[in-house]
Amino acid sequence: MPATPRHIFKPFPIAATIAAVIHEGRILLVRRANPPDAGRWGFPGGKIEAGEPMETAAVRELFEETGVRGQARRVFTAVDAFDRDEHGRLRRHFVLIAVLCDWVAGDPVAGDDALEARWFRLDELDGAGLALSLDVAKVARLAADIATQQDGRS
Repeated sequence: MPATPRHIFKPFPIAATIAAVIHEGRILLVRRANPPDAGRWGFPGGKIEAGEPMETAAVRELFEETGVRGQARRVFTAVDAFDRDEHGRLRRHFVLIAVLCDWVAGDPVAGDDALEARWFRLDELDGAGLALSLDVAKVARLAADIATQQDGRS
């Protein structure tokens, strides 16, 4: 009879935020330094600390990764990010909670977990040469639509 493993590792989902900042018709992205998606462009973000509200985490991570100061408007969607090993086994599962943020001050400079940080026009996200994390273009367009709708009401 084969031995039964005493402990089978089952990763629990990790809550994290991503900050979607639209400013002057462009969206702020960072090129990730660490897995998952190292080397790919995505939103500034990271893990939520215990007791930290989602919006606060998004603004904190935005500043840590880019030097840009922002103000959270609202949570607007969530996406999954899976980190798998070379055999396809799940190492980590992140639930990324997207927070629409207003730009307050600062020019993007890569910091913390980012290799680069810069503004992109939405049409640039369709370029074949730009390595994006999964769902970045979709979330960016959703953020832009919400920002435009809200700005039109004020």
